[in-house]
Amino acid sequence: MFGMSGEAPTAVVSTAAGISAMAGLRAATWPHHQRLERRLDVKSRFSSLENYRNHLEQMLGFCLPLEERCGNANVARELADFDARRKVPLLIEDLLALGATVRSLAGIPRCECLPSCAEPSAAFGSLYVLEGATLGGRTLLPMVQRQLGLSGARGARFLASYGDQVAPMWSGFGTALEAWCIGQERRAAVAAAAVATFGALERWLCEARP
Repeated sequence: MFGMSGEAPTAVVSTAAGISAMAGLRAATWPHHQRLERRLDVKSRFSSLENYRNHLEQMLGFCLPLEERCGNANVARELADFDARRKVPLLIEDLLALGATVRSLAGIPRCECLPSCAEPSAAFGSLYVLEGATLGGRTLLPMVQRQLGLSGARGARFLASYGDQVAPMWSGFGTALEAWCIGQERRAAVAAAAVATFGALERWLCEARP
C-alpha cells in the first residue's frame, strides 16, 4: 500500500528513451511496496469493526500530516485537482460513521517521520503512494462490505475513494507526473520520496508504538 525525516534513500530510476516516468517510478518502488504488503495483515485489520476502526485511525494519523506537507509544497500548481484527492476528509467521515467524535479524532497520534515534501518532486513521490492506495482500496472494499456490513456510502468512503472515477483519477495523476518529471534529477527525486513514504508507512502501520 503505502518517508522519513533526514535524507531520503537513493532510488534508481530509468530515464531511457521509451520508459515513462510512471513506469520507472513503479519499478523503483516495487520491492518496498511488496514488503509492505507482506507485512500488512489485512485480514486481521478488517476482521472486526474495532480492528478496522484502528486501521483507519492509523491511516488518518499518517495522511493528515503528509497531506499538509504536500500542500505546503505548492504541488497544486502542477496537480490542479490536488484538493479533490485529499484522503483525510474521507477518513474522518468513515471514523465519525463508526462512532468517533471530533474530540477523539483530535487525539489520534500523528506520524512525524515523513519525507519533508519541501518541493513538488517530493510531494509527487509521496502522493504516488497515496494515489496508488486508491487502486488497492477498490479490491478491499468488497471484503469490508461482506464482513463488516459497511459500504462506500457509509464507513468505507476511504476504500471507495473516487468510486467509478478511480481509473480516470489515476490516469490524471499519471499525466501530471509525466509533465513534471522532465529529466533524471526530477525522476530520481520523485522516486526517492516515494520509497521514503513507503518506508514511513511500513514503520507506522507495522511496528509497535507506545
